[in-house]
Amino acid sequence: MDTQTATGSGETATDGWEWARVEIMGHRTHYGRGGEEERFGSKMIRIDIPTKGDPAPNGWKTVFYGGSSIFSFAPTDEVTVMQANRPYEPTSRLTYRHADDDSDIDETA
Repeated sequence: MDTQTATGSGETATDGWEWARVEIMGHRTHYGRGGEEERFGSKMIRIDIPTKGDPAPNGWKTVFYGGSSIFSFAPTDEVTVMQANRPYEPTSRLTYRHADDDSDIDETA
């Protein structure tokens, strides 16, 4: 496996790229844009993964795998890829309501 960091320098997923979910040997799953590339004298898959779900400010993480490592390749869309790579945000247990916001309180009851 070869890993490098790429910048989001205006590259688009329409230049031979496919949005996909790629499983590697059944143990790793990557959501990103994938394409075939020749490296080290053999064909490899290049997967560009959006960092923190938004490549514009955060860039891309690039991973290469040999073809025999691919367990499954499922085409998907850009929205699914971005949602799958968003950082986890835990739900809050308490909701703050400002004291002036009494519009949902029924005072007649």
